Amino acid sequence: MLFVLAGLLHFVKPSMYVSIMPPYLPYPRELVLVSGAAEVLGGWGVLVPQVRRAAGWGLALLLVAVFPANIQMAQASLHIAGWSPVTLLLFLRLPLQFLLVAWVEGATRPETQA
Repeated sequence: MLFVLAGLLHFVKPSMYVSIMPPYLPYPRELVLVSGAAEVLGGWGVLVPQVRRAAGWGLALLLVAVFPANIQMAQASLHIAGWSPVTLLLFLRLPLQFLLVAWVEGATRPETQA
């Protein structure tokens, strides 16, 4: 449900996500809405055994795809606030994105029969 709720926020507060989009990406609002829809669909998909694995791979790829926005957010904070506690947390969050990818992949891996 975490991914569903986070994805819905893309539609409720799109400006929050648009503001962290790297400037080199075109159509930031549309990308925010597409990524929000993908997050909602992936979040629901992990609840359906028939599509769980595909949903997991989709969410893992989404986490990698949004990584540039996380970098952009950390860099913007550094530029605006310097090495504030918030900036430090945003930079420390970056490697956690890859742990999330591993968590999603592991959580949606098919159970092996013993």
